[in-house]
Amino acid sequence: MQKKNAYEILFLTKFLVIEKNYICCQNPILCCKDIFEIPFIKLRKKKLEEEKIKVILRHWTRILQISFGWIHEFDKLVFNYAYAIFIFDTFCSSSKLINTLIVHTSYVYNIDYITFGSHQFICSGSHDPTVCIWDVDNNKQIQLLNGYSNAAYCVKFSSYYYQNNNENVICYSSNNRNIYFWDFKQNKLLQTFNKHKKSVYGIEFSSFNGSRYLFSGSLDKTIRLWDVETLKSLHVFKGHENCVWCIDISPLQSNNNNNNNIGVIGGNGYTICSGSFDQTIRMWDIETTKQLNVFNGHTDHVRNVKYGSNELSNLILSGSNDKSVRLWDIRSGQHTQVFNGHSDIVSSIEYSPFIISNSIGNSNVICSGSYDNTIRFWDIRSNKNELYMIKGNKEDLGISYLKFIALKKKKEIKNVTYDWNLCYASIEGPIHIC
Repeated sequence: MQKKNAYEILFLTKFLVIEKNYICCQNPILCCKDIFEIPFIKLRKKKLEEEKIKVILRHWTRILQISFGWIHEFDKLVFNYAYAIFIFDTFCSSSKLINTLIVHTSYVYNIDYITFGSHQFICSGSHDPTVCIWDVDNNKQIQLLNGYSNAAYCVKFSSYYYQNNNENVICYSSNNRNIYFWDFKQNKLLQTFNKHKKSVYGIEFSSFNGSRYLFSGSLDKTIRLWDVETLKSLHVFKGHENCVWCIDISPLQSNNNNNNNIGVIGGNGYTICSGSFDQTIRMWDIETTKQLNVFNGHTDHVRNVKYGSNELSNLILSGSNDKSVRLWDIRSGQHTQVFNGHSDIVSSIEYSPFIISNSIGNSNVICSGSYDNTIRFWDIRSNKNELYMIKGNKEDLGISYLKFIALKKKKEIKNVTYDWNLCYASIEGPIHIC
């Protein structure tokens, strides 16, 4: 039997599908049945384990007579692809609470995660009003900041300060109109941005130029662009008719921009989207501050907006006080899916890192957290009933925020050094990791 080259193997691997608990190779041009008689491997739905994935890959390797040694990263690529497909069922069947961070005594607005060097950190902002920084590796609180505001609405780690100054810095917004930069290693305030006229809510660092730029939304109905290096306010985006609660920045440059100029701040072709209490989502050009589109459809405050990535880059995901989760097509300006099921405010939404059956090349599972004290997972292609639901603790009174974080594994599995963990915060203050 002739050995297959790398391109043929990649093509075969691309058509790996899982359907009705069976796994097989499907190739419309060169079916695996033309090469060998492959036995179906039946998998029990709730016991999909890493060892079974390895068995499948060893089976493919043996049958196709593939020698992975001469392609350094290929075996890792195949393993991680198969692992991603299996991981959602594994998450559903085996996810359990592994840690609870009890620091805050009131509503937690936001969570962020980062690795500085070899150290992992989680930060959170609350209505209590404090900002907490948690050392993940040692499972202990290392800072609790207060005294600068009556509420810390949004907290973000600054990779720009770490990359350029080797400083461990968080940035957080407040209801006293200010944005603070705090070195939590040295326990000192570095900078304050104070141009907004009212409370500052959502903040996001740029996905370009080393996260040098910061965007902020405010109760004054504006979005501001800040230069972290020069400490200047560069642009003001105007158009919303009520407070701007949330912001996101496109992860990829627009394919529709033919101008090779990188722009004044290196953001040419990038856009931001914003969600507001005026019930709209708006999209803006970063360099020109021009409003590109207005998305209408929500019937109450917009709480969260998120751009998709890779094959989902033309989508925006949103959650609202109207209890719905919506997917919007950037090109048409219309929503493509509406996910109904929550019985209260949708406080947080995320694209999950999971892939489900018949999905090729990208995550197609989204999730949402709500004041109804549930986290629900949805198939991005269908607005039918949710795929899976997690119920929060009764004493938490509701889910206020959620985020997937890739915690380093203490015990490394071959080719897999991270586990996806779901970190979610509550109305009453506790933060849970599962």
